[in-house]
Amino acid sequence: MDVVRIICAIILPPFGVFLQVGIGLDFWINILLTLFGYIPGIVHAIWVIARK
Repeated sequence: MDVVRIICAIILPPFGVFLQVGIGLDFWINILLTLFGYIPGIVHAIWVIARK
């Protein structure tokens, strides 16, 4: 299942984080990072998925 989450994180980072942790602080941080730049959103999403 982590492979699917990582693929989702590359395509749409907040969705990958949502699948991992739901709507919480990490989700909102990821939306903010994705708005500032696509790459920081991807890096954060993969970090959240790999961390848990």
